[in-house]
Amino acid sequence: MAVLDFMPVGQQGSHVVRVVEGRKGRVAMDMRLWLRFDYGATIPWVSRLATGAVQAVAGPNRVVLRASVPLSGESLSTHAAFAVAAGERLAFTLSWSASHEALPVPLDAGAALAATRGFWRDWHRTSRAQGRTGEVAGRSLITLKALIFAPTGGIVAAPTTSLPEWPGGARNWDYRYCWLRDSALTLLALMRGGHFTEAQAWVDWLHRAVAGTPTQVQPLYGLSGERRLAEWEAEWLPGYHGARPVRIGNAAHGQMQLDVYGEVAETLWQARLGGLRLSPASWGVQRAFTNHLAAIWREPDEGIWEVRGPRRAFTHSRVMAWVAFDRAIRSAERFRLPAPLARWRQARDEIHAEVCARGFHPGRNAFTQSYGAEVLDAAVLMMPLMGFLPAEDARVRGTVAAIERDLLHDGFVRRYDTAAGADGLPPGEGAFLACSFWLADTYAAMGRLDEAEALFARLCGACNDLGLLAEEYDPAGGRLLGNFPQAFSHVGLVNTALGLARAGAGKPRRAAAQGATTPGEDVP
Repeated sequence: MAVLDFMPVGQQGSHVVRVVEGRKGRVAMDMRLWLRFDYGATIPWVSRLATGAVQAVAGPNRVVLRASVPLSGESLSTHAAFAVAAGERLAFTLSWSASHEALPVPLDAGAALAATRGFWRDWHRTSRAQGRTGEVAGRSLITLKALIFAPTGGIVAAPTTSLPEWPGGARNWDYRYCWLRDSALTLLALMRGGHFTEAQAWVDWLHRAVAGTPTQVQPLYGLSGERRLAEWEAEWLPGYHGARPVRIGNAAHGQMQLDVYGEVAETLWQARLGGLRLSPASWGVQRAFTNHLAAIWREPDEGIWEVRGPRRAFTHSRVMAWVAFDRAIRSAERFRLPAPLARWRQARDEIHAEVCARGFHPGRNAFTQSYGAEVLDAAVLMMPLMGFLPAEDARVRGTVAAIERDLLHDGFVRRYDTAAGADGLPPGEGAFLACSFWLADTYAAMGRLDEAEALFARLCGACNDLGLLAEEYDPAGGRLLGNFPQAFSHVGLVNTALGLARAGAGKPRRAAAQGATTPGEDVP
């Protein structure tokens, strides 16, 4: 027997389909469905349609369950008892629609399954993810594609909320929104994998989402560009394995996160290099972003990790501000776009000098989380990857060594020491998978290919049986932690897989990595 779950592609409406196939013998089965709306708070009014389907309605929502077997009601749930024999196929289709609209159109489950398989196979055939790392990278590219909301082009960070970063912990966040950072990095991974058609839809989404003055730019938006994402707690829900609170919305929408300017600039630069024809409005938006950044880059912010404590002068934030100016300058020069280049070059040089002077801690022989702090942060691994400093720079080598000593545990990298209290939250979380991929990328850039490949293999071993990754990982317990599947983690997997395939093509194991990757000149 096999159970196949899928969401049909190219169908009108929203559907989830489960197909039960008999492969051998005869198997007795039982199905139960408890339908609740408003995060479990609302019990719907359930009725039976003339076709035998079950309809559940509450307020603006309607769900219809159609099945190949008889359905019955039992204890405020929908139930079916049946058997499936060899060669038999039974289908269950759950369809949503607004309650004031017409009933969702019935689906032919077999035809929908064939069409969905065909869509994903055709899309995957265009991927550049080939060779020994191609299969796992290709699965991650499919995951990233599935996180795109097709009607608007928005890219969600994850389709879940409040899956804890540590069992029973309180670091539970709603990731069902479009972070500029995560969206930009997702798009970069897709383009590096050979998928450019998604870029135009995201750029169009970006223009709509950030429309207005640069002072109003947010780190994250809703799927259609919504801005008010007020965070609240669903007190009636027990949380995953008792992890509370369960949060809806995300207060980070009101934070300042300077690094997003760099990630967006890098993505637009790569899109132009890849031949994507961006509209004149795109450069106008980027130019306004960059001019605004010139006025605010010295201000403290909440940083990439969205701390709930005081704002700081985060080293990574300043590095990515440098990236924003660097990629804007390159774009203006290469594509002959109008820009105040003298002002931008001055800002780029000032940021670089300041980070090198204030972000590096001589006593630790490493770049630290923020100016004057001793706490390490794996986010600074982006320095050589974004071209801020070469991988062979003594300060980069010192930083990698310090991260290996303090943040590399059980073969995986923690993003920082949560017990230090820098983020204003209770301590305790798993290893951060994206940071672990960044360390593998840095190893490769330093010519330490054996170590890079060993770490990459360890990270791939953290994938579940479907090739999916969450945000974090518990090496001791061998379990995924945090929201799932997480775009950030799959972006890291794709980039490391493609980078290792490129770096390992005919290069000696311990050779210097000069010329292997030119920062800012990635997509051909």
